[in-house]
Amino acid sequence: MTTSNASSTLSSTFYLTGIPGYEEFHHWISIPFCLLYLVGITGNCTILHVIRTDPRLHEPMYYFLAMLSLTDIGMSLPPMITLFRVLWSISREIQFNICVVQMFVIHTFSFTESSVLLAMALDRYVAICHPLRYATILTPKLIIKVGIAALLRSAIPLIPVMVRLAFFTFCHSHVLSHSYCLHQDIIHLACADTKFNVIYGLVFIILLWGLDALGILVSYAFILHSVLRISSHEGRLKALNTCASHICAVLILYVPMIGSSIVHRFAKHSSPLVHIFMAHIYLMVPPVLNPIIYSVKTKQIRQAVLQLLLRPTISSVGI
Repeated sequence: MTTSNASSTLSSTFYLTGIPGYEEFHHWISIPFCLLYLVGITGNCTILHVIRTDPRLHEPMYYFLAMLSLTDIGMSLPPMITLFRVLWSISREIQFNICVVQMFVIHTFSFTESSVLLAMALDRYVAICHPLRYATILTPKLIIKVGIAALLRSAIPLIPVMVRLAFFTFCHSHVLSHSYCLHQDIIHLACADTKFNVIYGLVFIILLWGLDALGILVSYAFILHSVLRISSHEGRLKALNTCASHICAVLILYVPMIGSSIVHRFAKHSSPLVHIFMAHIYLMVPPVLNPIIYSVKTKQIRQAVLQLLLRPTISSVGI
């Protein structure tokens, strides 16, 4: 009987939701979404390209930035595909197994981004507090291990809750409240005891994001203590300026994430538009803003991007 229920669940079809009440404007609404996703994907691909091709950027700080760009792309691509399928009236249907894969990828990369930001905070700590040992501590081999650990740390704990979904029956509405699949959304449709998923998910989020946030705060406490010991005002500003981009990246991930969690848990009866808006802000803001912030605030990245953009112009003038 359990096997039959699991098989039935795996073959279930769910229905994604666009912007309720504005279905006739979906094609127009898709334009700003398309532009934002285009900016995000182009920006992150540009960051990856300049880091790969410019030898001046082959340093730990920029390798971590490349990881951040990869997680931004991984977090934004899965919801983008189903969002445009809904807005362009291609299809609202999504099979259960595809839905589970999508939510697994989205949650994995959103948690990985938090871990990468912690690694970047530790990078800034070593660069400012132990500058003479920077290259010997943050070796390429260690950076690769950190990247793999961040991914595994985010993905493996998600497996139990994803596997349990296969044994749930969904006898209520199969209409999801977003244009992509989220764990907290789909368990509300289950006709089963979801207590394990709810408690496990909450504990996992608190532990992972909580430990990451605590690690970032502790790193910056040591950084601030070290910066205050610098005698010159210009030296203090220069040291803090190297952290400005990372601080912005932390804020644009955690502020929408906390806002989305608050709305989801404490504003359940608010307009569906509020939930949809917060859910898209949470997934769209970091991939769009991170490349812009690092291109503007980080001199080496800005110079590499400008060189990439101006190269065709210089080549055409030379011809």
